[in-house]
Amino acid sequence: MIDLRSDTLTLPGREMLSCILDKSFGDSGRLNADGRGDDPCVNELEDYAAALTGKERAVFLPSGTMGNHVALLTRCRPGDVVLMDAGQHIYRTEKATCDPRFGQIRPIFYHLTKDGYPDTAEIAAILKTQRPKLLCIENTHNGAGGTCIPVSVMAELRALADESGIPIHMDGARLFNAATALGVEAKELCRFADTVMFCISKGLGAPIGSLLCGTRDFCLEASATRKLLGGNMRQAGVVAAMGLYALRHNIPDLAEDHRRAGIAHDALAGLRHFRIGSAQTNILIIDIEGLGISVEDFIERAKALGLWLSKSTDTHARMVFYRDITDQQLYQAIDIMKALDQTFD
Repeated sequence: MIDLRSDTLTLPGREMLSCILDKSFGDSGRLNADGRGDDPCVNELEDYAAALTGKERAVFLPSGTMGNHVALLTRCRPGDVVLMDAGQHIYRTEKATCDPRFGQIRPIFYHLTKDGYPDTAEIAAILKTQRPKLLCIENTHNGAGGTCIPVSVMAELRALADESGIPIHMDGARLFNAATALGVEAKELCRFADTVMFCISKGLGAPIGSLLCGTRDFCLEASATRKLLGGNMRQAGVVAAMGLYALRHNIPDLAEDHRRAGIAHDALAGLRHFRIGSAQTNILIIDIEGLGISVEDFIERAKALGLWLSKSTDTHARMVFYRDITDQQLYQAIDIMKALDQTFD
């Protein structure tokens, strides 16, 4: 079975696992007055993440979901309005911040352009009549097929936010995919956002964890929010060590995931019965709206042929390339998709 459901399936390699053996650990949940814990490896990871993103400080968290929750719940209070798009992970699958039982944040939605990045004209129009507490963006945008927000658009978003006096939070779960695809350093994208969350447990290959980066004062507050949400960890250096390895060694390999996605896109562009979206990074969206079957049925048919896909929306499936997928598996997946297309003749 070729499993292309998500890059969260990436497994740590032997070198990454062995890097734990020469590290020192401590209780990362016991914070001093400066908000730092007792685990030196966690502190090293947080400092390295802050440097990569050009921010003053970073906070290590168990997951990207918690990273986004901590960011919004630190910035906002119940009833506050937050500007986001309805397809963002923050709203679509991480709804606790907007849930009336929990965060009670009120979302206002903007749309994406046909290229998959925020419609700055619409955002400008919204900001003329609304006063949100926060603007949220996602880069790369999972639901739009791994599309990247260009630096020029990031600059426009920053100008709009500054004009309205609101901060920007960037869900950068796949931040380094965006930086790789755009040919810039991650900090070049992050300088337009006040806070940014990125994952080390997707294409970078670490087993657990995400980093939330921002100013020192924000991160002190975020550390307190993390504790309230149950996100404090003890000897978290065990996983922080692998996160450090991922950031120091695996970022260049993301280009290989993009290359394979591009090959798949070009090979499948001529399919008759379903369409393949653009391939900016490592995610391909498969539009099956015209097939007359559910996306769950489509995924089961592909799985029966040996290819495991995942659901993106009710009319779209998804295939994601990551470091454990070989070229041989790539071409096998292409052949399966072609064979699946023929079953609808």
